[in-house]
Amino acid sequence: MTQPFSAPTLPLSVFRFHFSVERPILLPPYPGSAWRGAFGTALKKTVCIVRNTPCGDCLLKHSCAYSYLFETPPPGDALKMRKYTAAPHPFVLQLPEDTRDGSSAYKLQTVVFGHGQRFFPYLVHALKTAGEQGLGAKRQAFLLDHIEQLSVTAPPKVIYQHGKLEPLAAPAPPDIPGMPPRIRLTLHTPMRIKQDSKNLNGAHFSFAAFFGNLLRRISMLTYFHTDTPLETDFAALMHKARQIEFAGKNLNWYDWTRYSSRQQIEMQLGGVVGTLELDLEELEDFWPYLWLGQWTHAGKATSMGMGRYRINLSNERIHLIPGDLKHGD
Repeated sequence: MTQPFSAPTLPLSVFRFHFSVERPILLPPYPGSAWRGAFGTALKKTVCIVRNTPCGDCLLKHSCAYSYLFETPPPGDALKMRKYTAAPHPFVLQLPEDTRDGSSAYKLQTVVFGHGQRFFPYLVHALKTAGEQGLGAKRQAFLLDHIEQLSVTAPPKVIYQHGKLEPLAAPAPPDIPGMPPRIRLTLHTPMRIKQDSKNLNGAHFSFAAFFGNLLRRISMLTYFHTDTPLETDFAALMHKARQIEFAGKNLNWYDWTRYSSRQQIEMQLGGVVGTLELDLEELEDFWPYLWLGQWTHAGKATSMGMGRYRINLSNERIHLIPGDLKHGD
């Protein structure tokens, strides 16, 4: 067996926000855009002290909570992504899959990566404010009741209630379980990956394209938001990835239109949903990335919840931190 490549180390925390509503929930099927937009607006109103100045021109852009969380400019001394105006955001949203049961409760998860946790109080205040101001076409109010920090090894811990925030557990890398012989990946929200400037549909969705996107995303998250940037042989990993094919694919394209209030235009952000089967024999080098990707998501618009998938081991559902966030959980 060849010498394994270096595995990624990405400390993270998962928080579950519990909201209450006064009437049946009236959000669209993928409300991540609504939540992210309302969160960004509330956050900027809270922290911005330099009004009417684009973030890119602001002297505070590298020390501002809004800029770091929502715009995420690369540091001036960054060796990666120097040609880009934004690095990957230090969080993703994970939303309930079904809210049509008439419940008066709503659960929203956030995954916060590495250094992003130092701005968690701002995130709490902004999501609380966003919920109170209302989401969706009917501006439905979501009132924050409490927040739990989730753990694989212990019951969820309430860290916010009645306006008081308790000390948080430090971010930690997810434990990687033993590699099974075969897995099924279930894509819960549209995964939008481009290759040669074209969005990949089910027929052209390859392992190399998927893994290449995931590898790049994890590398950037570790570089910009942790003290342990990923060091591995990227070219050799991708060469090996191009030799791998999915054992089975059942993917469909889901067209999703969202309205950007900031740009005042409608945007098409469709992607593939469904299932992928993968035999893992001799794929030990890829297993840590595939498992970690359940927290990071893959593809475009991950911060608003797109590109979220879950791994099934031996046809059994594994309820760890990245598992289902069903409305009745």
